[in-house]
Amino acid sequence: MLASVLAKTLRDQGRSLLAWSVSLVVLVAMYAAVWPAVRDQPSMGDFIDQMPEAFRSMFATSGADMSTPTGYIQVELLSFMGPIAVLIYAIGAGAGAIGGEEDRHTMDLLLSNPVGRGRVVLDKFLAMALGTFLLTAVMGASLVLEGKFVDLELPADKVAATMLHLALLGVVFGALALALSAGTGKTGLSRGVPAALAVFAYIVNALAPLVDVFDRIQKLSPFFQYIAHDPLRQGVAWDGVAVAVATVAVLVALAVVGFRRRDVTA
Repeated sequence: MLASVLAKTLRDQGRSLLAWSVSLVVLVAMYAAVWPAVRDQPSMGDFIDQMPEAFRSMFATSGADMSTPTGYIQVELLSFMGPIAVLIYAIGAGAGAIGGEEDRHTMDLLLSNPVGRGRVVLDKFLAMALGTFLLTAVMGASLVLEGKFVDLELPADKVAATMLHLALLGVVFGALALALSAGTGKTGLSRGVPAALAVFAYIVNALAPLVDVFDRIQKLSPFFQYIAHDPLRQGVAWDGVAVAVATVAVLVALAVVGFRRRDVTA
């Protein structure tokens, strides 16, 4: 008898989460190892200033000082590679939550246990969210601890604030993937649509200062809630947190409704 869908899902993801965690530790170590060379190369700032404005906006480098730990990490890790890693995990976990069970023909077995469909969706969501927060916690701890070895000093509270916003970014798109997975059972669609929307949301937020149309919708972008408030310098932006949480709540509710209305019998 299945005691907990959440516990089973986390157990099934154990090896994957371990591999992701190790990969993030190595990724942060790579950026930390490069930091001394960047810090001692003043021409990096001039190079960034000479980039076209569109490129500076796309990679969140506008006004960033690469000679400081905060500016370096913001440009090199938090503007691109960090979000990509978190989004890949969260979208994959959300898409596979329901659709993956159907692909493996294990959904009937899961639903034969005394758990309702709403409980299945909620437990699958919690597993995805906990995994996402775990990975961002690993990234944040790696930044603080590994940075000490190369004088890449970052304030722990500001790193924690940034990781909170990064985790919520992942959970928003993971919840969208879950809603599509629960409503359609199609893992390909559930991965592709959130990934495409994540790219579009990134472009909207990055190019908003240059494109009037994007400027009008920038605040709708989850990337705006993630990075526009500059959490690595300013700390937690609670209005951004509230918007992200509300978005997730709506998407999870849609996932529950969508899964309850579907015929998932083999």
